[in-house]
Amino acid sequence: MMVKGFTINERGQLNNYALEPKVYVEETPRAGFTEYAEKLNGRLAMIGFVSLIALEVFTGHGIIGWLTNL
Repeated sequence: MMVKGFTINERGQLNNYALEPKVYVEETPRAGFTEYAEKLNGRLAMIGFVSLIALEVFTGHGIIGWLTNL
Protein backbone atom coordinates (compact mmCIF):
# COMPACT_ATOMS: atom_id res chain seq x y z
CA MET A 1 0.00 0.00 0.00
CA MET A 2 1.50 3.38 -1.02
CA VAL A 3 0.35 6.55 0.74
CA LYS A 4 2.09 9.96 0.35
CA GLY A 5 5.78 8.96 0.39
CA PHE A 6 5.61 6.10 2.86
CA THR A 7 4.51 2.49 2.73
CA ILE A 8 3.07 0.08 5.23
CA ASN A 9 4.21 -3.52 4.78
CA GLU A 10 2.21 -6.68 5.42
CA ARG A 11 3.09 -6.62 9.17
CA GLY A 12 1.72 -3.09 9.56
CA GLN A 13 5.20 -1.55 9.93
CA LEU A 14 5.77 1.91 8.54
CA ASN A 15 8.59 2.26 5.98
CA ASN A 16 9.59 5.86 5.27
CA TYR A 17 11.20 6.68 1.94
CA ALA A 18 12.51 10.03 0.81
CA LEU A 19 10.37 11.76 -1.74
CA GLU A 20 12.28 12.45 -4.92
CA PRO A 21 12.60 16.17 -5.70
CA LYS A 22 11.36 17.54 -8.97
CA VAL A 23 14.27 17.91 -11.35
CA TYR A 24 14.73 21.27 -13.05
CA VAL A 25 16.80 21.25 -16.22
CA GLU A 26 17.64 24.58 -17.79
CA GLU A 27 17.40 24.33 -21.56
CA THR A 28 19.70 27.24 -22.42
CA PRO A 29 23.25 26.21 -23.27
CA ARG A 30 26.08 27.60 -21.13
CA ALA A 31 28.95 27.10 -23.62
CA GLY A 32 29.82 28.68 -26.96
CA PHE A 33 28.67 32.03 -28.29
CA THR A 34 25.60 32.40 -26.09
CA GLU A 35 24.14 35.52 -24.56
CA TYR A 36 25.32 34.36 -21.12
CA ALA A 37 28.92 33.89 -22.32
CA GLU A 38 28.98 37.25 -24.06
CA LYS A 39 27.67 39.07 -20.99
CA LEU A 40 30.21 37.31 -18.77
CA ASN A 41 33.10 38.13 -21.12
CA GLY A 42 31.99 41.75 -21.37
CA ARG A 43 31.76 42.14 -17.61
CA LEU A 44 35.19 40.57 -17.07
CA ALA A 45 36.67 42.84 -19.75
CA MET A 46 35.19 45.91 -18.03
CA ILE A 47 36.65 44.82 -14.68
CA GLY A 48 40.07 44.34 -16.29
CA PHE A 49 39.96 47.69 -18.06
CA VAL A 50 38.98 49.58 -14.91
CA SER A 51 41.69 47.73 -12.97
CA LEU A 52 44.33 48.81 -15.51
CA ILE A 53 43.18 52.43 -15.28
CA ALA A 54 43.30 52.26 -11.47
CA LEU A 55 46.81 50.75 -11.62
CA GLU A 56 48.00 53.58 -13.84
CA VAL A 57 46.43 56.23 -11.59
CA PHE A 58 47.94 54.82 -8.38
CA THR A 59 51.43 53.98 -9.70
CA GLY A 60 51.90 56.65 -12.34
CA HIS A 61 52.98 54.01 -14.87
CA GLY A 62 51.05 52.02 -17.44
CA ILE A 63 50.94 48.23 -17.33
CA ILE A 64 54.10 47.88 -19.47
CA GLY A 65 56.03 50.34 -17.30
CA TRP A 66 54.81 48.69 -14.14
CA LEU A 67 55.81 45.22 -15.35
CA THR A 68 59.30 46.35 -16.46
CA ASN A 69 60.00 47.97 -13.06
CA LEU A 70 59.46 44.73 -11.16
